[in-house]
Amino acid sequence: MKRIILAVALLFTSVVPAHAASVPNCSTIATNPDVKKGILLNCLNGKGSFIFQAIRGPAIVNVWGSWCDPCKQEIPFLVQAAKTKKIQIIGIDVVEKSDATGRAFVAAHGMTWPQLSDIKSKTKGIFGFGVPVTRFIDGNGKAVYEKIGPFKSFAEIQKAALQFLGVKI
Repeated sequence: MKRIILAVALLFTSVVPAHAASVPNCSTIATNPDVKKGILLNCLNGKGSFIFQAIRGPAIVNVWGSWCDPCKQEIPFLVQAAKTKKIQIIGIDVVEKSDATGRAFVAAHGMTWPQLSDIKSKTKGIFGFGVPVTRFIDGNGKAVYEKIGPFKSFAEIQKAALQFLGVKI
């Protein structure tokens, strides 16, 4: 009987995808603690919440959805930018059926940067209804550049980071 239980346990653990790593925590998000009002978003990993208006950069804030094909096209370029570890990247997952859908997407696509959840579209007044949308936020929390639509290359992200944030990635 113990062998059957062990075999079943091994079967279920072996079908878990290798990419099912945990969603990154949000503790690395730079914020201004003096900002007390704004749109409160939970970390996609379920641990902590952040006021969007308190985010400080230099940072790239990318709004995406697992259902969005253009979002999927730009993710490899954001992954490449994140690997440089030279700029803070923050994702905001919008309009999902559940946070579990977003978490699975993050794990499947190797998105190693903090992710916030906005399944109720609280930020639509800031970003609008379409995705992807990416904002570059300076050290004072000011949006200095917004890109509507997907990045087409890593070079495009590099150029914008240098031009608008003074960060070479």
